[in-house]
Amino acid sequence: MNRFISYKKRLTSFQIIILGFSWAILLGAILLTLPVSGREGEATPFLEALFTSTSAVCVTGLVLHDTATYWSPFGQLVILFLIQVGGIGVITAAASFAMISGKRISLMQRSTIQEAIAAPNVGGIVRLTHLIVKITLFMELLGAAVMAPVFCRDFGVQGLWMALFHSVSAFCNAGFDLMGTQGAFSSLTAYAAEPVINLAVIFLILVGGIGFLTWDDIRRNRLHLRRYRMQSKVILCTTAVLVIVPTLYFFFFEFSSYAVGERFLLSLFQAVTPRTAGFNTADLTAFRESGKWIIMVLMLIGGSPGSTAGGMKTTTAAVLFATAVSTFSQKDQVHFFGRRIEDNVVKDAASILLMYLVLFFAGGLVISMAEDLPMLSCLFEAASAAGTVGLSLGLTPTLGVLSRMILILLMFVGRVGGLTLVFATLPGTQKAAAKLPREKIAVG
Repeated sequence: MNRFISYKKRLTSFQIIILGFSWAILLGAILLTLPVSGREGEATPFLEALFTSTSAVCVTGLVLHDTATYWSPFGQLVILFLIQVGGIGVITAAASFAMISGKRISLMQRSTIQEAIAAPNVGGIVRLTHLIVKITLFMELLGAAVMAPVFCRDFGVQGLWMALFHSVSAFCNAGFDLMGTQGAFSSLTAYAAEPVINLAVIFLILVGGIGFLTWDDIRRNRLHLRRYRMQSKVILCTTAVLVIVPTLYFFFFEFSSYAVGERFLLSLFQAVTPRTAGFNTADLTAFRESGKWIIMVLMLIGGSPGSTAGGMKTTTAAVLFATAVSTFSQKDQVHFFGRRIEDNVVKDAASILLMYLVLFFAGGLVISMAEDLPMLSCLFEAASAAGTVGLSLGLTPTLGVLSRMILILLMFVGRVGGLTLVFATLPGTQKAAAKLPREKIAVG
């Protein structure tokens, strides 16, 4: 991190974040090209290694090769490390290593960390970084301990490694799995009726996806919900809606032929995992088109700010919904829980939505034209990449070079954030003292 901060006179915090993720992806790609990373002992082509590294650092889960059968234990360890770094954020990870080594965190570094984890202010950023590391390690070890008995039952001693790998992958919302020995690209379908694995993975996905600021509120205020930040309240309410509503849809329209217990687990899991996690316990190609569109919407929304998840974020969706409600009720202000939302936040939310829709449709369209594949399937892969989810209808391993590059770009933008990329690319402008003349334009 000190290496990045040495350029502080020339680079903004947004540019440092972009460079941090870029260097992590490049380093991961180089390591994955090594013969020792492949199970066959042969070097992996750079583009394939770059795709896998991008998917891991951007905690997506889209893969060209089955993780369990193609990559060696060393390659899997590299992927797990990239997932961990990408999950908590490259800048946060670098700051954590700096603090462990006893180095002092400068004001510029604190500002960069603030932007990276979407903290409201610089004050208390070091304490929050400590909290992020503690929560991450505790939750991942807890998840591994819960899943270990089941995996050890099925895989012996190797089950310990599988429990840890899937716990880290779930908490970081990555979606990488080691179930290929039971069927290539099978994800967790073999455990569709196993409550321990289902509930543990669901819990880890939700914990990692609600954001560390929300967990800071939970730690400090416990059940005193009135003391929570307005953002935490919005995140928790929006997350609840985005879990409950899809679960009801899947329960009544996609899994009606299953027994009630397994039907509930399948419905709940498929409602939670599109929120940038990428695991699946059901065959997604068998879903109705309406079910696939619901999953795509969930993938684009993603998790919450300052979390291990990508996508537009739950707060963006909530602000847009509240803006629509305010407009329909002819109110001047957008508000949540007795607090007014500033106009620039509404503008940011609208800009993010437009950016994701353009990336989503343009990416799906180009892939469909380049590969001569159905548009719906290509849009599904594009939404999965842009939302850093990793769910797939089986197209990704068959795609050509152009389509793979498009998915790499979508994964990168989905993880670092569209506005971060724009602010890092475009020069800052100062507010003009004078304003242009106003004129009305009809919309709607």
